[in-house]
Amino acid sequence: MPLKRTDPPALLVLEDGSSYQGYAFAGEGEVVGEVVFNTGMAGYQEVLTDPSYKGQILVMTYPLIGNYGVNDADMESEGIHLEGYIVKEYQDQPSNWRSRRTVKDFLKAHGKLGVDGIDTRSLTKKIRTAGAMRGILSTRVDDRAGLLERVRAYPGLVGQDMVAHVGCTSPYLWKDGRIQTLKIGPKDRLRVVVLDCGVKYNILRRLEALGCEVIVMPARSAAADILALQPDGIMLSNGPGDPEPVTYAVQTIRALLGRKPIFGICLGHQLLGLAVGGKTAKLKFGHHGVNQPVKNLATGRIEISSQNHGFVVLSETLPKDTVVTHINLNDGTLEGLAYPGLKAFSVQYHPEASPGPLDAGYLFEDFLKLMQAHNG
Repeated sequence: MPLKRTDPPALLVLEDGSSYQGYAFAGEGEVVGEVVFNTGMAGYQEVLTDPSYKGQILVMTYPLIGNYGVNDADMESEGIHLEGYIVKEYQDQPSNWRSRRTVKDFLKAHGKLGVDGIDTRSLTKKIRTAGAMRGILSTRVDDRAGLLERVRAYPGLVGQDMVAHVGCTSPYLWKDGRIQTLKIGPKDRLRVVVLDCGVKYNILRRLEALGCEVIVMPARSAAADILALQPDGIMLSNGPGDPEPVTYAVQTIRALLGRKPIFGICLGHQLLGLAVGGKTAKLKFGHHGVNQPVKNLATGRIEISSQNHGFVVLSETLPKDTVVTHINLNDGTLEGLAYPGLKAFSVQYHPEASPGPLDAGYLFEDFLKLMQAHNG
C-alpha cells in the first residue's frame, strides 16, 4: 500500500479552467504566475536560484527532485526568485557529501511554495500544446471557482517590468567568488562592468576566472555612471520577463554602443536587440532547459546549450547591418547577433550555465579578446 500523505493538499488551476491536485511538501498559501516547464535532469538548485524565473511557477519534467540536496557553493543568486515549484516526486533524504540542507528546508527558508504529486508529464504536454499559461498554486483547495477568477485577473508577464524585482540596488565588487564592498582603485587588469538585470553568479565567476576585475551595477544605472568607472568592457546580464518595459536599460545600452565592447546574455541579448532598433515577441512556451541545439553560423558547428527565456528578438526587425551569428535548430529563432563596428555581440542562451553544456564557453574568451583588441 502507498504511504498515506500527511502534507496538506495543494491545487494548481490554469487560466483555461483545468486543475491538477498535489501536496504541499514545502510552504503554504497561494501564488500566481506564468506556468512553464524546465527539461533539465540535474541542476535544480541553480534553477531555483536563477533570478530569470521571477514571476513564474516552474514545473520540473525530471520526475525525482531533491535527491542530492542543496549546498552553499551552487547558488546562482542570494535567494529563490520563482513564485512556485512543482515536481512529480520530492525526495526528502538527500545523499550527497556536499549537501547542507534539503530542498524542502531551502524553499521554506525563502517563503516559497513547493508542490509534488502532480502529474508533471500531463501538465508539460498541456503547456507544449496550449503554450505557457497563467496559473495559481494554492493550499486553499476548496474554492476552485475563486482560484480560477483570481488567476484570470492576473495580468501575466507581457508588459510587466520584472527586472525591477531582482538584481542589486547599489554597486558592488565581485571578488574571490563573493560580493564585496566596492572600492575603486588603479586598474591592474581588464575591468568589466556588469549591468545587473538579474545576473547569475556564474557569469561573475567566469569573468573573474578570466582574470577580470568585476564591478556590478544596478539595472537603472546611467551610461555616464558606468563610463565613469573606466570599464574595458560591459556585460549585459540575464534577467526575467518581458524586455520591452525595461526602457531604462535600453536607453543606457544605446548610449554605450560603440564606446566600449559589449557582451549580452539572454535578457541582455534582447535588450541589445531593442537598443539597435529591433523588436521582441513572446514565445509559445519558451526555452527552459539544458539541451537546446544552437547552430553557430560562422563555424557551422552545433552547440548544445542551456536556455531560460520566454521572449525572443525578431531577426526580421533588426537593422540590415546586423550579423546573425546563431540560430536555434528546434524552432529557427534568433540565438545570437553581432555588430562588429560597434564592438557588440550577444547570445540568447547561457554560455556560463552550471551545471550545463560547456559548448559555448568560448564566448567569454571572445569577449576577453574583444576587450584586449579595443585597448590595443
